[in-house]
Amino acid sequence: MKRLFVFVVACFLQVSMFGQTTVKTVENHMKFLASDDLQGRDVGTEGIAKAASYIEKCFKKHGVKPYFTSYKDTLGNLKELAYNIVGVVPGTDEKLKEEYIVIGAHYDHIGFQDAKNGDEIANGANDNASGTTAVLEFAKYFGKHKSNKRSLLFVLFSAEEKGLLGSEHLAEKFKDENLNVVAMLNFEMIGVPMKKDYITYLTGYDMSNAATVINEEAGTNLAGFLPEAEKYGLFKRSDNFYFYSLLNVPAHTICTFDFTNYEYYHDVADEVSEMDFGHMTNVINAFIPVLDKLANTKEFLIKL
Repeated sequence: MKRLFVFVVACFLQVSMFGQTTVKTVENHMKFLASDDLQGRDVGTEGIAKAASYIEKCFKKHGVKPYFTSYKDTLGNLKELAYNIVGVVPGTDEKLKEEYIVIGAHYDHIGFQDAKNGDEIANGANDNASGTTAVLEFAKYFGKHKSNKRSLLFVLFSAEEKGLLGSEHLAEKFKDENLNVVAMLNFEMIGVPMKKDYITYLTGYDMSNAATVINEEAGTNLAGFLPEAEKYGLFKRSDNFYFYSLLNVPAHTICTFDFTNYEYYHDVADEVSEMDFGHMTNVINAFIPVLDKLANTKEFLIKL
């Protein structure tokens, strides 16, 4: 209880300083992205196209520019039409703006499943409307304030559920461009809290000093080590992986699904009604000042 009180107070102070997101805003994003109208956001469907349009509108509204000629980055490694949505907030420093931090989440899900109690839509609220919501709110903050000396890329990946194809495609593209990516932080399944002495965990915890940096900048135990993440090889199972393997930069997934706190992984019951919007809001608000710090230090803090 004491740890939770300290975390809530810290988040309140950060909201006061940074003017961050609200529970209602988080809830509104989630209710759209995980609605039946989007039919589980499977690749190549009308539902995921609606999700993409929503993301583009959010980016445009909040001053996040397309990184390419449009927000859509069409995948070349999948027969179905699929595209990442890629926005950028250019850095303000003449030198540091050539360094890029990628902040991402996948917005696709698995579509339909065998019906349970008459429901056949796998809405993907936790997986991964929750991470998508976080990225939209990070983009909104930096798009509005433009306080970042380094350039920030906000990426919503497609075809993660098909084998990380969206992130593989984009990491290869950035490698071919010789883009100076310094780190990638990926948000995945942050819809429910854990009963731990840390708020989130990092996959690949020991592969950089990211957890130490995040916790120092957050002023609380925000990023911890989950043994199950290592046991099940989660580092290689989400969109951070190809940024590490192809670009050789620190790349981690930030998550709060710990295998005991949510039973609806890839299930039609992964619904908005199961989400903890207060928890999500606290996580998002705790990470904004961390991202702000990463975007502005003279020397980049996270290292392999």
